[in-house]
Amino acid sequence: MRIQHIFTAAALAAFAAAPAGAQSVKKVGSEVHHALKKTGREIKEVGGEVGSATHKTLSKAGKDTKDELKRSTGGGVKIGGDVGKVAKNVSKESKRVGRKSKKALKSGSSAAHKDLTKAGKEAKETVKP
Repeated sequence: MRIQHIFTAAALAAFAAAPAGAQSVKKVGSEVHHALKKTGREIKEVGGEVGSATHKTLSKAGKDTKDELKRSTGGGVKIGGDVGKVAKNVSKESKRVGRKSKKALKSGSSAAHKDLTKAGKEAKETVKP
């Protein structure tokens, strides 16, 4: 609501400051528009700065909490030796298989879509006079 009051006050001040006989309505409207635009940009800039600072603070707090949780539960600890190598290989292989199956599914559905689109367009052409 405050922003609306500021805009209204700026518009009324610009309108009242202009002598009625010396300026056209179009010129007064243009001045009001520019004043409101300038005010809006300033408000947006201040809001962006506040939002950025808040985001940085919350991000830091979240990262600190996550790190503390890892320390307390033992998460994030790498397993070394043969067990770690096997676990890493299993993880990599499962990701690779998942990517391949996803690609096969997507390319198959893409080909089916292409065929159906072509058949639909041909049917549409035969129906047209």
